[in-house]
Amino acid sequence: MTPLEFVLLGAVILVAGCLQGSIGFGMGMLAAPFIALIDTTLLPVLVIMLAMVVTLIVAVMDRAALDLRGAGWALAGRVPGTVVGAGLVTVMSTTVLSWTVAVVVLLGVVVSLRGWRPRVTRTTQAVAGALSGVMGTTTSVGGAPMAIIWQGSDGPRLRGTMSAFFLVGSSLSLVALFLWGAVPTHALATAAWMAPFAVAGVVLSRFVNRFLNRRRTRAIALGASALGAVTLIVTRLFELG
Repeated sequence: MTPLEFVLLGAVILVAGCLQGSIGFGMGMLAAPFIALIDTTLLPVLVIMLAMVVTLIVAVMDRAALDLRGAGWALAGRVPGTVVGAGLVTVMSTTVLSWTVAVVVLLGVVVSLRGWRPRVTRTTQAVAGALSGVMGTTTSVGGAPMAIIWQGSDGPRLRGTMSAFFLVGSSLSLVALFLWGAVPTHALATAAWMAPFAVAGVVLSRFVNRFLNRRRTRAIALGASALGAVTLIVTRLFELG
């Protein structure tokens, strides 16, 4: 990685950390496409490790608004989803996985913007958690299913619950990838260098959060989901070109 790439990556991680700290997810959506342009072998481990740092901090800060029951049912689905996702990494091309994720996310965002809000039940949270596990482990972009299912939550509740969910979920994904032999050493070293930028992003998010109400939080959450899908598509089209 050149010095310029290091600085640019640090800036992207800073902004991605701020987004994650503001709505409880989004780091992978924002950072993964840029990381893929620098070194695809850094994915998904780099994003997963940085997300663990950010979500730990946010979960502690917003623990008072955390929905433990909802996070628990989502994690019940995340476990099998993570196992499936780790297996897919080893047998499917990243192109096919990325296109599949992008289409699913865009469909979910479109129907949500048209007024569809899925009922928040044990089943729907578990299903969303499973989809998040598959998507997060294969492409680092696993926030969209949870954003869609929890889109009606206010800022602190969304941040706290999402962060607790992704802290445990990211840990499961990292363990699964390790067991499958898909954790490169240089990704761990890069994560250590990028961690201060991610923490700085969380600090910045504390100021941004003052301007977020329920409506704005929902709009940003769905917008971030759509942005993640579009950037995945653009990245793959760039690779094909």
